[in-house]
Amino acid sequence: MPAQIISLDVVIEPIASSDFEVFFAYLNDHLSDNGKPGSVYFQPLPYAESVFSIDRAKAFRDALDIPMGEPGWRRLWGAFTPGRKLVGHIDLRANPERFAAHRCLLGMGVDRTLRKFGMGQRLIEHAGKWASESGKLKWIDLQVLSVNQPAIRLYQRSGFTKTGEVPEMFEIDGQPFSYTSMAKRVEVNFSDLV
Repeated sequence: MPAQIISLDVVIEPIASSDFEVFFAYLNDHLSDNGKPGSVYFQPLPYAESVFSIDRAKAFRDALDIPMGEPGWRRLWGAFTPGRKLVGHIDLRANPERFAAHRCLLGMGVDRTLRKFGMGQRLIEHAGKWASESGKLKWIDLQVLSVNQPAIRLYQRSGFTKTGEVPEMFEIDGQPFSYTSMAKRVEVNFSDLV
């Protein structure tokens, strides 16, 4: 059954490096659900280590200031309620492979209270529109733990197709986890080019 899409009074807007502290707090709360009893693993991290470290946060924040198209660039958007609570995020970042500047990698998450209400799809559409308008990106790639079937279904509904799977890529908390790769061609709106 497709996810129910409700009218959510949120605005999706860029999160700049200067506004990063709100994102840092949100992401640590979000990661606290990773592998929690009764929850799915959505990051290749043990439950006890599911935090956004200071070092990772600095590298993430610094990448926001790198011009798009240069190695290491990243762009980040947040979904904010009218009270300015951050309830979802999506980021696109440079593919680290040489000769792959026409591709980017996607990362995202939605607050536990708003999952299954269409927020993830709205975030993906927003990032896809930005990628299309960049004029440089042709593909959006992502990796997801294969056990995270809700996320895989969301990505499939959003036009991503499975490009491969590495069986038992990770061993986390005594369990094997496979890793699924997916990709989506960036849609070009030719009317915007005229």
